[in-house]
Amino acid sequence: MTETPTLRFHNTLTRTKEDFAPIDRENVRMYVCGPTVYDYAHIGNARPAIVFDVLFRLLRHVYGPDHVTYVRNITDVDDKINARALRDHPNLPLNDAIAEVTSRTAEQYMTDVTALGCLEPTVQPRATAHIAGMVGMIQTLIERGHAYLAEGKEGREVLFSVGSMPSYGKLSNRKLEDQQAGARVAIEAHKKNPADFVLWKESAADEPGWEGAFSEGGKAVAIHGRPGWHIECSVMSEAHLGETFDIHGGGLDLIFPHHENEIAQSTCAHGNSRMANVWMHNGFLQVEGQKMSKSLGNFYTIAQLLETETFAGRKWPGEVLRLAMLMTHYREPIDFSAKRLEEAERMLAKWPAGGDASAGVHPSVIAALADDLNTVAAIQALHHLATSGAPEFAASAALLGVLPAQVEVNDDLAKAVGALVDMRLEMIKAKNWGDADKIRDDLAAKGIQLKDGKDPETGERTTTWEMKR
Repeated sequence: MTETPTLRFHNTLTRTKEDFAPIDRENVRMYVCGPTVYDYAHIGNARPAIVFDVLFRLLRHVYGPDHVTYVRNITDVDDKINARALRDHPNLPLNDAIAEVTSRTAEQYMTDVTALGCLEPTVQPRATAHIAGMVGMIQTLIERGHAYLAEGKEGREVLFSVGSMPSYGKLSNRKLEDQQAGARVAIEAHKKNPADFVLWKESAADEPGWEGAFSEGGKAVAIHGRPGWHIECSVMSEAHLGETFDIHGGGLDLIFPHHENEIAQSTCAHGNSRMANVWMHNGFLQVEGQKMSKSLGNFYTIAQLLETETFAGRKWPGEVLRLAMLMTHYREPIDFSAKRLEEAERMLAKWPAGGDASAGVHPSVIAALADDLNTVAAIQALHHLATSGAPEFAASAALLGVLPAQVEVNDDLAKAVGALVDMRLEMIKAKNWGDADKIRDDLAAKGIQLKDGKDPETGERTTTWEMKR
């Protein structure tokens, strides 16, 4: 491996740009908050997917693909999911309706971000597969004096006691006393502090739930319920990355309360000072200078931009959407506009279509990305490589994910992959999701990326594939 460049990232926790030093160079670990699968992802959701995909690619380039673990969760238990399931599938039992909504939406999300050039994360855990871990962490918080049981408006709850944590608010730079004095948080009689938040809440008869066994003051309490939002990420990150890991990412809107509460839960449960060493957050997105909202008529899903003519009267290729996103630094607000997309499209038209990656990545591109993921400077360097005919262009473009490096595919490999793709389609028809996912994951490990779609005439699922370096 070539000499490791010095990576420097802006850390939200310390509000400074710092040299990046992984806990273990043999296993660099990153967690990014993924989708809540109740509806198709919108263009604002595309930004963190793209930003942290570039970071994933950079870490893989620097430390080696086998030495980076990227976890992006899927939140598949949430009150919004319940509401959507009841709306869309009123004739199905609730659990079946929820399964329909979450499987369809998660599948669409993967299709969307794949079209945007994103690599598949190392692990994509689902919240519903980690319920036992959540119950266990909540019980630990009770035992350590950081959580308590209470009778809420809609049944019994377990709440986190923010007053038990002196450093609460450090990530968002919010003092608890200031929150109490000026917050518009309704003071609820069952809370010790208005800012206390739910770890577990009781489920009504028509709501999904799991058995939560808790003990407080020697008294055992069983609550058939479901987890709060924040506890899910604390448990999933620990399960796949350990108690403390290298990087935690997400959108700026997640700093408070979500990430603040993740830190509170994790550090108080484990008795340590940090959940993640580096916290990175991408900026907000506007559409043509306005906040995106359905009421303004400027709310667009990724699928709409890719597949329909709803934005500026046309469809937009995934590589254009990706490049347009990367033309603004990840920490800056971005104005998503037709003008910016057209600029990205014109730039791509001047670049070679892939090419031989054997010349490696140009140092100018590495230097730009190493400086707090400066994709603006990296794209400028990439454009110079393209227009000057530099041999490093192909690998440099592939590192940014804007163009794939070409890989020769022989007939035997094409037949073998084709057979596996057909087998996976049959498994999906039979709703054998586990084996279907295993085929996809096994192929991804070999550098073969599957892209799911639909036949425009029949509506049937189709799958294409390509080699990735």
